[in-house]
Amino acid sequence: MLIVQKFGGSSVSDAEHILRVANRIVQTVKAGNQVVAVVSAMGDTTDELIDLSTQITKSPPSREMDILLTAGERISMSLLAMAINELGVNAKSFTGQQAGIETTEKYGRAHISGVVPDRIMKTLDAGGVAVVAGFQGVHRKTNDVTTLGRGGSDTTAVAIAAALNADVCEIYSDVDGVFTADPRVVKTARKMKAVTYEEMLELAASGAKILALRCVEYARRFGVKIHVRSSFSDNEGTFICDEHEVGRIMKEQDLEAPIISGVAHDSSESMISLVGLPDVPGIAAKIFDEVAKHGINVDMIVQNISKSVSGRSDISFTLPQSQAELGARTLLEVSRELGGPEVHLEHNVGKLSLIGAGMKTNPGVSARFFSALNDAGVNVEMISTSEIRISVVVSLDDLDRAVKALHTAFELDSVEDEAVVYGGTGR
Repeated sequence: MLIVQKFGGSSVSDAEHILRVANRIVQTVKAGNQVVAVVSAMGDTTDELIDLSTQITKSPPSREMDILLTAGERISMSLLAMAINELGVNAKSFTGQQAGIETTEKYGRAHISGVVPDRIMKTLDAGGVAVVAGFQGVHRKTNDVTTLGRGGSDTTAVAIAAALNADVCEIYSDVDGVFTADPRVVKTARKMKAVTYEEMLELAASGAKILALRCVEYARRFGVKIHVRSSFSDNEGTFICDEHEVGRIMKEQDLEAPIISGVAHDSSESMISLVGLPDVPGIAAKIFDEVAKHGINVDMIVQNISKSVSGRSDISFTLPQSQAELGARTLLEVSRELGGPEVHLEHNVGKLSLIGAGMKTNPGVSARFFSALNDAGVNVEMISTSEIRISVVVSLDDLDRAVKALHTAFELDSVEDEAVVYGGTGR
């Protein structure tokens, strides 16, 4: 088998952890497999490099920041290659550029545009292990180094797996797989054996931190089978694949029975409300066009017709906390052009989502969902749904309690051992 193995920062946080990872890779090779290893920066290296840059300048050039931040993965890849060689298996390390990861030119948030894995294949054909730096690539025309943003190493691993037509892409972290809720919040969360791409996309988009959204999107597009597991144990993890493969893995279960995959939450969002907008065509387009021009990511949106003032409406939407102040400033400028609607920014909010393919054919999920929140004394401020997801915005103070209430209400609690977070981060 050809296996791509990705190891996150907690898995390679120090020399001891790197040696443990090297042993796992060597065992996989000795079992008769070809291995490509993709690594993140050690522990908190990326954050430390960012902090270092702020001591130099408050506005570092984005090109130079990308060159700086890629150093973390280069350290990890070279040390891991040394460790594998020390164990008697030939290994070569490659930067994203050397590995053939081609990207768009957007520094800090580049997207992979192609993979030319010639050097990786040459290493594999010679019986060696290719160790690749995640999170980075190169723009073909400028030859400049770029970084891929959050979850970039996951995306690197899946892209390489797709280019090599690998049998599986193993994503290693400090938990044993994908759980029915964040095991740091719900100790009784249950590990899932298999999840469809669609369900995992909803989980990732709703705040589940185990896999980056772009990684799952890439895997679905190219049919890459993902196995999420822990680098701290030998336990089988969770497989992410298409419905047919999930059915094969879960063959002992009735797949037509109502299925709720899990509860996800996100405490990193804020909410902006515009109150007293003119209720005329084109207002929403004007607002969100300005928001898009500033590169602000919008999540949930709700519009209501004002009951107190005729001809007026209100619009609320959620966005990342990191972009909240920019969003509020942008909309204050727009407000002046629209007759002065009030702009309210709320930080004390969290998003809570219930995800499951069984929602398509199972009536009563919504009633059960809102009854559970009501019984827990949780007030809902905003609602959004899809075929397989119900999401609400609640007070941040109520978020953890709401997660636990839904998890219990939908009988997701494990009756076995409590979930283990080996490294303490859940990623």
